[in-house]
Amino acid sequence: MPKKILIIDDEPDVLTFLGTLLRKNGYEVFEAGDGVEGMRKVIEEKPDLVCLDLLMPEKTGIKMYREMRKDEQLSKVPVIMVTGFSTPAIGYMDFKKFIHERSIPAPEGYIEKPVDKDEFLKAVKEVVGQ
Repeated sequence: MPKKILIIDDEPDVLTFLGTLLRKNGYEVFEAGDGVEGMRKVIEEKPDLVCLDLLMPEKTGIKMYREMRKDEQLSKVPVIMVTGFSTPAIGYMDFKKFIHERSIPAPEGYIEKPVDKDEFLKAVKEVVGQ
């Protein structure tokens, strides 16, 4: 049975790119365009992995991530953050610091946009296999 992956991003091109890439590599893919829809789908679909954009309308990825980590069931779902933050001032290290300062466990992965397909697939395989 293929692993289920939920992609949550407000950019249709990113949803299409990541969804196509994952489907071609044997994963079952679900998509959501914002954190509100994403939260609903993570509860309904029970994915093996969530690929989560940080900045979205309705509910940000950061807010959704915090909610997931506070929920007993959802806290077990691995998350790879996918974000357009690419400068050292607001990139990986500051995000990691942001998470740790709030006593929230760090996500299982962090990928910057534009997404490198090989790096992304490697991160996904490290988290869920297949």
